[in-house]
Amino acid sequence: MPQASAMDLGSWTIFSLLDKEFSAQIRLACVFGNLGNEALVVTKDDEVFALGSNGAGCLGLGDMHSTLAPKQVEPLCYKRVVGFAYGSGPHVLAYTENGELYSWGHNGYCQLGNGSTNQGLTPAVIQNSLLGRKVVQVACGSHHSLCLTADGDIFSWGQNNCGQIGSGTTTNQSTPRKVSASFGGRKVVGITCGQTSSMAVLENGEVYGWGYNGNGQLGLGNNINQLNPQRVTALQGVVVTSVVCGYAHTLAVTDEGALYAWGANSYGQLGTGNKANSCTPTKVGEDLGRIVEISATHYNHISAALTQDSRCYMWGQCRGQSVVSPTETPFASLHDVFARSEEHTSEL
Repeated sequence: MPQASAMDLGSWTIFSLLDKEFSAQIRLACVFGNLGNEALVVTKDDEVFALGSNGAGCLGLGDMHSTLAPKQVEPLCYKRVVGFAYGSGPHVLAYTENGELYSWGHNGYCQLGNGSTNQGLTPAVIQNSLLGRKVVQVACGSHHSLCLTADGDIFSWGQNNCGQIGSGTTTNQSTPRKVSASFGGRKVVGITCGQTSSMAVLENGEVYGWGYNGNGQLGLGNNINQLNPQRVTALQGVVVTSVVCGYAHTLAVTDEGALYAWGANSYGQLGTGNKANSCTPTKVGEDLGRIVEISATHYNHISAALTQDSRCYMWGQCRGQSVVSPTETPFASLHDVFARSEEHTSEL
């Protein structure tokens, strides 16, 4: 999910107990956890607060206690945090305006990138090979992590049993290393993770995938896991601007507002009108008009899209039912889709 602004907060139950004065000060929010019952917020004064159930210490408060009232996350205050990513392991990444990267939470597979497997109860800066690099985007799988630097390189670390860190091996990696695959000398402009897979969008609109591919979620026309980034050749001729991953499916939108989907489809999350998996990108929602934003999370099987004329569609596992085609909702934003789904688990 895209990061949330203060106006999106009303949909989320976890914020319902906050007093209005505090809510009005929120600049950025990230809702996560298996029930959307944990949150990190950044205020306009650049303070960072956490609230909720604190699974694996993901609130970053130095302990494992849950809290209904927002508590200050001191290591992140006054650092100009501009984005978060949450992995269902669970672990959290945050990055700042000047490109510093922090990690905390569960670390059994080295997903915090600090060279150890010790749990991190408070946010700590990851340096190592990122020293001197500016991080501009972050993404988490269940137990692996990616970051994108300002110069268009991907660094990866964590669990690698399916090749999801793209190193050419299946060895876990305890510190960030550059994904050295040849992208034809082109810069990467976008990254996203499924549970045990990874995708990247290049500056020329090409898409690459690597890691677990048992449901065809890499879009390569097969179900074979990939230890190195592989180009999604079926998308040749279109310029992809954004890719998002669900638990085991992938959505992409092009510069012309066309929508493609591939991967697992047992809940109709591809929107193709049936429940058959697809290992190659399939064009969907052609009657919806121009798509400007897409969303999925890898904690459930919901897909969502927003059209140019501000209509919000959803499909997949919605309120316990399988919706196999994009269906218009009364919602005003993609945040509402996830906040108001009965079993939402999502990151804004």
